[in-house]
Amino acid sequence: MLQEIIEKMYIDPDLLEELSDEQKAILFYKMRQEQVRRWKQEEDKREAEEKRKPTKPSKPGTKNVCFMHGKDGKEWVWVMGDHRNDRTIVQILDDEAQRNADTQADIELEKQRKNEEQEFQRKMEEEQRRLEREKAEREAELKRKEEEAALYASLKEAREAAKRLEEEKMRSQEEVTLRVNDLRLNGVNDCQQIIQKKFALERRKSMERVETNKKRRSSELYMKWKHMRDSIDKQALETSKEVEPIWKEQEKRAKDAEVQMRQLARDAREEVRNSFRHVARNLNAVSAFASGKDKPPLPPKNSEKIKAHKRKSRPPRPQNRDAIIAWFHDEERERSAGLDPQTNKPAEWFHGIIPRMDAETMLINEPTGSYLVRVSERVWGYTISYRASDRCKHFLVDTTENGYQFFGTNQIKHETLADLILYHVNHHITVAGKEMLIKPIGQIKPKQPDYYDLFKNRRSESTSL
Repeated sequence: MLQEIIEKMYIDPDLLEELSDEQKAILFYKMRQEQVRRWKQEEDKREAEEKRKPTKPSKPGTKNVCFMHGKDGKEWVWVMGDHRNDRTIVQILDDEAQRNADTQADIELEKQRKNEEQEFQRKMEEEQRRLEREKAEREAELKRKEEEAALYASLKEAREAAKRLEEEKMRSQEEVTLRVNDLRLNGVNDCQQIIQKKFALERRKSMERVETNKKRRSSELYMKWKHMRDSIDKQALETSKEVEPIWKEQEKRAKDAEVQMRQLARDAREEVRNSFRHVARNLNAVSAFASGKDKPPLPPKNSEKIKAHKRKSRPPRPQNRDAIIAWFHDEERERSAGLDPQTNKPAEWFHGIIPRMDAETMLINEPTGSYLVRVSERVWGYTISYRASDRCKHFLVDTTENGYQFFGTNQIKHETLADLILYHVNHHITVAGKEMLIKPIGQIKPKQPDYYDLFKNRRSESTSL
């Protein structure tokens, strides 16, 4: 039943108006159910095809995304701010900035600590070398004194000097021995302990200084980051203020375009309905005529007929400019093509055989709706060059059916070219573009118009036999 009603609606759209509200509701509900059923059927078919497709092995090194799953087996989703213990984005960013500042401060101060330890180690080595150098100087002094004692002239002096030298040597040796033993037993250790104590003290002071510098550096980095974030937020706010009017304008244009598209869709639906009604009327007339109940419709009156003109057999397309001029003289001049009906002179919008580029050059600086009519170089007819908002459009006018109409189906036929132009001054050429002929564009050089070759008298040629 539903399919029969739908098929009848394609033939006679007015059938929908004859249904009651309850029948319309049932009809739309069943149509919706049918749409949902077909959609589910297509989805099941698509999923089955995807399952049948062999999965390609992943290439090595490719990145994959793995989602965590909850207790229900589905992907785990966390929405910030839903839980009572969730922190705000500002708090999270502050904590992250503090952690980054602490980490950066640790890196910088660890580097500083290593440099200070290397400096302490260098000082310890220099102190040890100094002690060894003093020991070597004392031994060299004793040796020098022994060499001087050997130079005494007399034995007594030598003996006394030797005795004094021996006593001094013994004392010095005892002192050196005691000092060396003391150094060996306690001296080196005490020196090292003193140096280590001094190093530990310096290191403790360095660590305290490092810790103080760490807090200070961390605070500096955090405040620097916060100042940078505040400047970025301020800049973003200023940018948003500048972008907001542009966004509103774009939104307004989008809404206008949507309204325009809806209007175009409504016009298209109305055009389809009219075509359905036209077809239905023709079918009804044909069926009534075939059954013999009604008489066939009367033909149009003579005044409504478009006069038929004798035409010569010509090729599908013009061969050259001379052929176009000959065609215009033979067929179009007697039909007053290009003439103003009131003045019987070439109309302001009429032009001769001019190229497409010349026509666009004449229209490029003109407002939307400007137009001109030129003799076509491609067909036996004319071209309306029209200035649209974004570009120039060109519409071909057919003259092969004893009238003037645009190329295409379901076009309105006019008796003269001037009638076609006058009609589209008040009516759109196309539903989508809504082109209306507003401003005619005349000749650039009035003294030598581009249609001069079309309207000049042809010379009579005689051939001698």
